[in-house]
Order: sequence, then C-alpha cells, then structure tokens
Amino acid sequence: MSESAKTLLKLDRSRAEYQTRLPSKRSLRGLDWLNFFLADVQTGVGPFLAIYLAGYGWNEERVGVALTVGGIAGILAQTPAGALVDQVHRKRTLIAAGVGALALGALLIAFVPTFWSVMSAQVLIGGTSSIFGPAICAVSLGIVGHHLFDARQGRNQSFNSAGNVVAAVSMGLLGYFVSNRSIFFFVAVCTLPTLFALRKIQANEIDYERARGAKEDAGDGNPVGAAVLLQERPLIIFLVCAVMFHFANAAMLPLLGEMLAKGHGRSSMMFMSACVVTTQFVITLIAAWSGRKAASWGRKPLLLIAFGVLPIRAVLYTLTSNTVALVAIQILDGVGAGIFGVVSILVIADLTQGSGRFNITLGAIATAVGIGASLSQTIAGAIVHHFSFNTGFLFLAAIAAAAFGILYFFMPETREKSFLNENP
Repeated sequence: MSESAKTLLKLDRSRAEYQTRLPSKRSLRGLDWLNFFLADVQTGVGPFLAIYLAGYGWNEERVGVALTVGGIAGILAQTPAGALVDQVHRKRTLIAAGVGALALGALLIAFVPTFWSVMSAQVLIGGTSSIFGPAICAVSLGIVGHHLFDARQGRNQSFNSAGNVVAAVSMGLLGYFVSNRSIFFFVAVCTLPTLFALRKIQANEIDYERARGAKEDAGDGNPVGAAVLLQERPLIIFLVCAVMFHFANAAMLPLLGEMLAKGHGRSSMMFMSACVVTTQFVITLIAAWSGRKAASWGRKPLLLIAFGVLPIRAVLYTLTSNTVALVAIQILDGVGAGIFGVVSILVIADLTQGSGRFNITLGAIATAVGIGASLSQTIAGAIVHHFSFNTGFLFLAAIAAAAFGILYFFMPETREKSFLNENP
C-alpha cells in the first residue's frame, strides 16, 4: 500500500471513529466556557502584577525577580504536569486543583504584598497553573480526536482570548476606580464560574488514548520511549525556535507596563488594560482563522508570520513614547500570539501523533519555553535598569530576528508527519 493510500485510510478511520463517538453539545460548550473563564483567572496574575508591585515601590530588577520566581516554579512543574496528564484519567480534577491554587495565590498577593509572601504566591501559582496547558489540550484531543483538533484548538484560543479581553477591561476599571489590589479579589471570584464550566464537560467523553496522542488500538499499551522523541530533528528545531520566541516575547509587555507606570500613577492600570485588550481582541479574531488555515496552508507559513511580527513590534516600541501608539503596536502582539498559540500545539500534536507522549512533550517544551521566558524577565529587566528601555527592546528584537531565521531555514512542514505514518 502506498503512503498516500495509508494516509487516506487513516483519515477515513479517523472520520468514522469520530462519527460513531460524537461529543455532546454540553461537553463542547463546557470546553468553550472553561477556556473563557480560565482566562479571567489567569490574566490577573500576569502583566498586571508588574504594575501592582511597582505601585509598592518595587524597581524593575526586583519586579523581574518576582516574575522569574513564578516562571521557575512553572519550569520545574511543566514536564511532571505533562506526564501526569498523560497518565491520569481524571483530568478535570487536575484542572480544578490548579484553579483553586491560583485563587489562593491571588489572595495571598492581595492581603500580604511583601517580598516573601509574593514569592510564595508566585511559586504556588507557577507550580500549579502548569497543569492547564496540557490538561485542556488533552481534554480537547480526547473529545474531538486528531481529525478536528485543528479547528478545536483555534476555537479554544478564541474563547480564551475573549475571556482575556473581558478580564483586562474589568481589571483595568477595577484598578482605576477601586484599587490595584481589587484585581486579585476579582481573580478569586472568577474561579467559581470556571469550576462550573469544568463540571459541564462529561468525563466519559474524554477518550484516554486519544487524549495522550496514542494509537487508536493501543489500549493501555506502553507509549514510545523518550529516546525516540529526542531523535525527532524537527521537534528539536521547533523546541529551539519556541524557546527563542518566548525569550523575545515574554518581557515585552511587562517592560511596557513598567514604562507606562512611570509618571502616570493610577492611570497606568488603564493603559495596561488597553494593551491587553488590544492583544486579546486580535487573538480572538485570528485564532479560529489560524486553526482553519493550518489545515489547508500547513503549519510553517503561519509560524513565519507569527515569528516575523515579533522583531518589528520590539523595534516599534523604541520609536515612540505616545501612549496611543504604544497601545496600537499591541495589534502585532495579538497576531503573533494568536497564531503561535494555536499552531505550536498543532505542530507538537503532528510530531507526537501515535506516540502516546503528546502531553509530556507539551510539558517538556513548556519547560524549555519557561526557561527562556523567565530568563527574559530577569535579563531584560537588568538591561533596562542599567541602560534604558530602548536598549532592552532592541535586545529582544535581535533574539526574535534570530528565531525567525532558524525557523525559515531549518524547520520543515509537519502537517503530514506523525508516528502513525512512520510506524504503522
């Protein structure tokens, strides 16, 4: 049988298997709203934290350390979290535990914004929220299968970004009219609808084998060894590109927030809200489109767009100090993040399909990406502290340009690549 015939047979089996196990509308809607409300919970402990801490007199370097601590906790937890998601059947329970930990960490920051309490909260938040990425991807893949995963991942990102828009507006208004502290109480309140949406997803509709990227007839068989994945050259190249992308991207918005906080007082929270809203609104518009186009165009063309806008964005930050212009530049952030957030998951699913190692691979790559993002916060913060904001942004632009070059010259297309094709 030719390779094309094998591919068609695999697709026919996937379609037939999906048609006989259609997920309920209840589970699909629950997955939609889980992504929406989970974004509300996560947004408050992201870029707003830098402004909150700056309001208590923390300098750029100290804020960078606080953000790095959370990043390191996430780094240490990502790979074990991915492995846990691959092994555990009760994936909804893992998500619920992470949501509860986020709420506890947010309340700790709100009530006791001292150095050690913030560090403790960051460890708690970073360590447990690492469950969300692989768990939601696993639940989605387990419900819809590989055949519809492109569109589902785009839909997940759209709802997540829509939730980020609502959260950013709400938090900006709370920060301006009430206090920066009220944002963290908002985070705790948002855990309630998040858990309600999670309960809507039917546990018996999450296929365990599909959720970990195993072959359909694998039963409870053993997944491929880690050494096999390490021999996948495209996976290693993508890992390098993803680390560099996040190293260049992670510090940009917090640095912009700190720059806006200088001399703007309470209005800086509104500016940051506008930045987040702009980014997330663009992601909401582009994410579903990215999922559809990834199936027809392939993965690499879309990734080149995402990587290409990142150095442009960093350079543009150095060319103006106008608040409206700085907020408008966030459109590019939305384009890059919207495409990368969808397509990067699809690339990993392509390269691990049939291996039974989908979620642990997600976790391992997230670990490496977390290292890059955390180092970005510390290194860029130190550069800004000792030199200037423009120097920090140009440094990040250079890293982003190098990542684009590696992706363009060395990364192959992955849409038709999987362990099912290579190891029938």
